Amino acid sequence: MVMTSHSAATAANPVLRVAPASPAAAAAYFGASLAFHADVSDVAAALAADGDPGFVALDSRSTASWDQGHIPGAVHLPTALIPEQAALLDPAVPVVTYCWGPGCNGATRAALALAQLGFHVKEMLGGFEYWVREGFAYETWEGGARRAADPLTAPVDAADCGC
Repeated sequence: MVMTSHSAATAANPVLRVAPASPAAAAAYFGASLAFHADVSDVAAALAADGDPGFVALDSRSTASWDQGHIPGAVHLPTALIPEQAALLDPAVPVVTYCWGPGCNGATRAALALAQLGFHVKEMLGGFEYWVREGFAYETWEGGARRAADPLTAPVDAADCGC
């Protein structure tokens, strides 16, 4: 077999060692991903808009974590309590779950539990960590708080990232 310069470069390149998916497969995958996930900026924009955002934000962490900080207007329902207390939620309203951040899969577990109970659900990527890092207001047991946007996660001088 004679290797062309393109195939030789692909064999040596760890990014292209496994070829990219076909455009149709990529469209299906990324379309599905958007059906399962929402990002922090989109959740914040929807919650800040006048009127009903069309979903409820659900914090799936412990009470101590909730007290440390949570999204204003979120519902607190720890993952372990979902089977007994999900009836407090309106099954006609989609739920966006969140937990600490990318290193925690609590929001994923909460989303699974809710989906198994028949709820329409998405997971907020980045969790509470990225909510705070992107400079959005949050509430603690002591009251409201806000930190400056982290320039590694959000634009400092713009309303949105333009993604």
